[in-house]
Amino acid sequence: MAAAGHRIRTALTGGPMSVRGFRLLLAGQLSSTVGDYCYAVALPWLILSGDGGPVLLGTVLACYGIPRVVTIPLGGVVADRIGGRRVMLMTDLVRAAAVGTLAVLASAGTPTLGQLAPIAVVLGACSGMFIPASYTLLPALLRKEDLGRGNALSTMVNQVGGLLGPTAGGALVAAFDAGPALTVDAASFLVSALVLSRIRSGADAPEHDGSDATDEAPARKVSFPELLRHGRLLHVVLVVALVCNLAFNGTIEVALPELAHQGMGATGYGILLTCLSLGGLAGSLVAARSRPVESPAYLFAALAVVMGIALGAVPYAGGLAGAAVCVCVYALASGWQNIVVVTMLQVWAPSALIGRVMSLVMLAVMGTFPISVAVAGFGVRHLGAAPFFPVAGGAIALTVLAALTQRVFRDHRADTEYALPVPVPAGATAAGPAPGVPAARSTHPGQDNSQESQP
Repeated sequence: MAAAGHRIRTALTGGPMSVRGFRLLLAGQLSSTVGDYCYAVALPWLILSGDGGPVLLGTVLACYGIPRVVTIPLGGVVADRIGGRRVMLMTDLVRAAAVGTLAVLASAGTPTLGQLAPIAVVLGACSGMFIPASYTLLPALLRKEDLGRGNALSTMVNQVGGLLGPTAGGALVAAFDAGPALTVDAASFLVSALVLSRIRSGADAPEHDGSDATDEAPARKVSFPELLRHGRLLHVVLVVALVCNLAFNGTIEVALPELAHQGMGATGYGILLTCLSLGGLAGSLVAARSRPVESPAYLFAALAVVMGIALGAVPYAGGLAGAAVCVCVYALASGWQNIVVVTMLQVWAPSALIGRVMSLVMLAVMGTFPISVAVAGFGVRHLGAAPFFPVAGGAIALTVLAALTQRVFRDHRADTEYALPVPVPAGATAAGPAPGVPAARSTHPGQDNSQESQP
């Protein structure tokens, strides 16, 4: 009992939790996530309870979704220029005002499209700006060796909010209608903004290279076009993200509800979605408690194989109970894998470019959604739901295993940072990377983590 208490105290006070700014960030995230889910319940209820119906709801959601995707690259650029914390703070204040306005309109009846559309556009644009900025804050708050646990704890808080928020939002809407639930969301943005205003990070201070050496000339900064040209690790991750999300989104959003509709019912579908959330939370917990690995690519690939097998087995696992286990295993591996790759990129990318790097990854993740669900809708109609699961699972596993054929991915080390290509003089014989190949540098002096760009 005493040993368990000691472990809990260590988890709450050591590592990332010893950083005051990180603890504040978690509090703000929990508040904002619960508020977001209150909004997610209140908005459809508000529109569908009036005369608008599903057409108005779909139009409003499109007014939200399109600006969100479009502004993701802008969010990455602005976050790199002025700091992710400032972008998050400003977008939270704007969203608080927008949702507060919507709450006032809701108290007077069902808002019209002319009132809802501009608010949805503002909220979508702010969300797109916020997403890449949020990935820049942890590297500014935590040491590189604490980033993995920090990302896991941050994800866990969001997932807990995702479990609590819909219940709270549903209870508020059922008891008081949509207006109070929207007011809670607006207040949650204000709480998040207040928390962000009290966080101080390295991004707010003059930039320094962090080197202990005093006799070396300062290294030239890497530009984003150079990183795009020579960052083979980023190229591999983007391809993996594109293919895996093409396979995943349509399967979960179209094939899974159709499979449940055929034999598990609405209750069964709700159980599968709950398992998806609980599995993701378990994956974050495992990632938070696991030791950092030296070669994250192999862990990433092993988790992808587990994901592929579990997803492919969903229709053939013996009904609801077996499907629920498969979905839970898939979500656990996926949650852990997401933390592995985010941490890998946060360490690898130059600090001044993290926002833009993550904006590209988020575009790969979110931009595939319309294509994936459209293809799945057509395919499920003609082929049925069951075949989609092994096809999607196989695509996920094979894509990540194919990524291991790339040496830049296979040989990547957890502490490796990107460095500019090392030019080789004409006629010289070099033992290092070939011309135009980025040299990798380790965060631990004396450790050789050189890598080549060719498989």
